[in-house]
Amino acid sequence: MRIDELNALESQLWNSFAQGAAVDVRDGSSAAEPAVRAEVIAALLLGAGADAAPGDRPALRLTGARITGVLDLRFGEIAAPVVLDECRFDDTPLLGGARIRELALTGCALPGLAADTAQIDGRLALSRCHLTGPLVLTCAQVRSDLDLRDTVITTPGAEAISAVRLITGGDVLCTNLAVQGAFRLSGAAVSGEFALEGASLSNPGGHALDAYHVQITEDFTFHPGFSAEGRIILSGATVAAAIGFCGARLSNAGDVALEAIDVSVARNFDLGQGLTVDGGITLDGSRIGTQLSFHDATLTNPGGIALSLRLAQARETDLRSRQPIDGTVDASNAQLGTLYDTPDAWPADLRLAETTYDALALPLPAAERLGWLRRSTAGYLPQPYEQLATAYRRLGHEDEARTVLLAKQRHRRAMLPLHTRVWGYVQDATVGYGYRPLRAGLWLMALLACGALFFGAHPPAPLEAEKAPPFNAVFYTLDLLVPITAFGQDAAFAPRDTGQWLAYGLTAAGWILATTVATGVSRAISRQ
Repeated sequence: MRIDELNALESQLWNSFAQGAAVDVRDGSSAAEPAVRAEVIAALLLGAGADAAPGDRPALRLTGARITGVLDLRFGEIAAPVVLDECRFDDTPLLGGARIRELALTGCALPGLAADTAQIDGRLALSRCHLTGPLVLTCAQVRSDLDLRDTVITTPGAEAISAVRLITGGDVLCTNLAVQGAFRLSGAAVSGEFALEGASLSNPGGHALDAYHVQITEDFTFHPGFSAEGRIILSGATVAAAIGFCGARLSNAGDVALEAIDVSVARNFDLGQGLTVDGGITLDGSRIGTQLSFHDATLTNPGGIALSLRLAQARETDLRSRQPIDGTVDASNAQLGTLYDTPDAWPADLRLAETTYDALALPLPAAERLGWLRRSTAGYLPQPYEQLATAYRRLGHEDEARTVLLAKQRHRRAMLPLHTRVWGYVQDATVGYGYRPLRAGLWLMALLACGALFFGAHPPAPLEAEKAPPFNAVFYTLDLLVPITAFGQDAAFAPRDTGQWLAYGLTAAGWILATTVATGVSRAISRQ
């Protein structure tokens, strides 16, 4: 390129490049928009300018210009920083495979930016920009921050940001970023925080954010003010600090709004404090180092699974949502640690198959807590009852634990055949399946009193008058009730008529009572 072919603005930019001086063309003296050819910028950046004098720091600093033509820097080595402010590009800059010292675009308008496999030694800033085409950062490496604050990227129905396997040595700053289209970030590694406060992602019916298997060394934050229409995917992510969605709004009605399967979070996973979700949340298999919280959240997915915690693990789990979760909550096989909940927030359909927890922060009386277990539509399952009884025992509430285990047997009884249910009713009425042993004593005292009163008023005749011991109504009744003869009264006397039928009844009641006591006590012992 010949120097005499440059226009006035290009000449000014050419001469200021070696010293890194800023060129601002916003003088307002002309209605025409000042223009700089992209080939001039490319020539400067690729070494066509004057050699820098000792002490000079070359840099391209341009404000307010229109850049015409295609800025093609593919696979170039660009040692000078590039700083463009409020510039407008006619065509998509091509930076694929380039190595750039630093690239900062502020308030610029672009039809897109292609920087796949590029290496940025400093920061890559695209703040307050407006892109009408995709931002491509696939396999790019940014050694410092990636700054997308206050930028708008509009590619409805297409991939707006493609940053698969992006590597950054600093933060990814997306505060107030507005995206129409998909934001794909799968396999990325961020050596800092990933901040999406106030961002708006919209891709209805598709993936608003695909952050599958990303690695974040600090916080991954979506609060406050974050909103998304479409599915958010965090599955397989590893976050060395915390994930936060406080105050965010997620919408993907009738489908999964947040998919976070097998996520590993070192500290908190906060999905509360005003979070609103229209759609499902799936956290299956995720491992949370400290607390998983839905405190003050609103989750809505009527007719479907609003929250899935299958196989999830957390040291603490807070399910005190702002209102009952509208939809099924499936915590099957989850390990919830210390569980915080409240009856006001219990969902209508709660699945607790093989769910474990170390403690209930709000134990409640067993009669009320049993209503929590009965919200499951999965039918009879013994483990939820046994887990709840274990939680009461850890608190020293043995009576409450027995109440829970008795409820378990009653629930089980409803699933049995008729003849087995009848025997269950007998065990329940007599000894409460072994969890109400005092009932056996009460039955024994009641039967003993009835028999003693009757036989005291109507003593039976002795079988052999000379050999019969003196009759005692109390001990005679005990001999009838206790299956093993202890006092020799029942063998020496023979009641007749009504007394005979009463004796048969007492003997039968004694056998039933003894059998139910033995069955119930052995069951209780084996469960403990």
